[in-house]
Amino acid sequence: MPLDLRPDTVVFVVGAGIMGAGIAQVAAQAGHAVRLFDSREGAAQAACAKLATTLDGLAAKGKLDGAEAKAIAARIVAATTLDEAAGAGLVVEAIVESADAKRTLFRDLEAIVGAEGVLASNTSSISITALANGLKRPGRLVGMHFFNPVPLMKLVEVVSGLQTDADVAAAIFELSRRWGKTPVHARSTPGFIVNRIARPYYAEALALLHERLAGPAAIDACLRGAGFRMGPCELMDLIGHDTNFAVTNSVFDANFGDKRYVPSLVQREMVDGGMLGRKSGRGFFAYGASGAAAAPATAAFTAPPVPAGAIVALHGRGVAVDRWAACLEEAGVRFEADPASRWNGLQTDAGELRLTEGRAATQVAAEYGVRDLAVFDLAIAPAGGAPGTPLALAFAATASAAWREQAAQWLCIAGWQPQVVGDAPGLVVARTVAMLVNEGADAVQQGVCTPEGADLAMKLGVNHPAGPFEFLARWDAIAVAILLGHLDGHYRGERYRVSPWLRERAWLAQLDPPAT
Repeated sequence: MPLDLRPDTVVFVVGAGIMGAGIAQVAAQAGHAVRLFDSREGAAQAACAKLATTLDGLAAKGKLDGAEAKAIAARIVAATTLDEAAGAGLVVEAIVESADAKRTLFRDLEAIVGAEGVLASNTSSISITALANGLKRPGRLVGMHFFNPVPLMKLVEVVSGLQTDADVAAAIFELSRRWGKTPVHARSTPGFIVNRIARPYYAEALALLHERLAGPAAIDACLRGAGFRMGPCELMDLIGHDTNFAVTNSVFDANFGDKRYVPSLVQREMVDGGMLGRKSGRGFFAYGASGAAAAPATAAFTAPPVPAGAIVALHGRGVAVDRWAACLEEAGVRFEADPASRWNGLQTDAGELRLTEGRAATQVAAEYGVRDLAVFDLAIAPAGGAPGTPLALAFAATASAAWREQAAQWLCIAGWQPQVVGDAPGLVVARTVAMLVNEGADAVQQGVCTPEGADLAMKLGVNHPAGPFEFLARWDAIAVAILLGHLDGHYRGERYRVSPWLRERAWLAQLDPPAT
């Protein structure tokens, strides 16, 4: 019969740090008797006392009933030895992120916990298959990866190793639901779902910084404009560059040096210099005594009028073309439109302003013989974003000063605040989102997760505004594959290779084009 971890199941948590204490709180709130153990003398007792204070605080704020808070706290008891795990139906470890330490712990626990007890690891990156190696019953070991802070973050990655029993994974999945979490199944591969698919969000920003094509403030502004809660540079400062760099190295090494996950020299230098972010007072940004970076001054955005007598042709389709068409119609300015054009953007008698396809502006200018040429970034936010949303803009090296001014003005007319960056292939948002989509596609191709699981994990685990497949639905498989192909051609390496899953979707889209 299917394994059932009922509310009367005793939960034994190993590790009384932030994660372990959070797991203990969530389990107790779901009605379980919890035993909290830590090898450090007094650590479990101190964690229990702190949890009781936390629960009293929630009651004081009206988030819990006072009696309920006391009852939850009473269900969490400090254990003094591992032997107290003997009666537990579930053991969750949340100790140091060391494969050797975790493997030793599970071997010790296997001799203590009953035959039906489930062993779960809160590891964020270590192979569940490797941790199960050497156990007499490897099928009962499963990954149960929570996110910090555990009581608030909804996501749990339920990670199956090669020998994890399907019933065990299913039982942990259902248990996570009863604990008020949103579980997603994952196969044990480097980084699981979130830490794997999230890598491009940091990596593309670091690549732009390495080539000195954009600064941290501009990169962050563009990606916040795309709907991300925090830009990658401020997020790395928050995480800590030492932590972020270590995870990147771990994923890179675990993938046998795959160039897609290569660590950044920019970040290594910051770590070497002690510029770790908020916790050191300085990362990409400087942090004051309050721990917050000074907010940049921003002026109110007002879209300028369409220039009188403008001679304009609109090419292709998309949110930018639609916005310009609406502005021109409102101003009573006649314009030509070619929805079937091979590029998307705006052309005047002075120059061309094209949506990026992953090529440098100077390359496009050379190929088409247009000296006054600029490229603008992908507006992936719903409806292209609110008026004043930052959007990256880059110019061909041959572009005149007059065209640079006019191109920026045309972006403003469409309701965007231009962020001028260097001539970066794929600019900021387009290359980042394309790589998130590509990484999600590879994860699905390799059986790590489903598209729905990937979308849920990225939204709940790292607060992305959309998952990779939701971004793909807003965009277009053909366009993403073309952009990645151009990036691959520009950099001539493995990093931007197109996922087989994505390439197939692009082929299918060519065979069955959308109705016009």
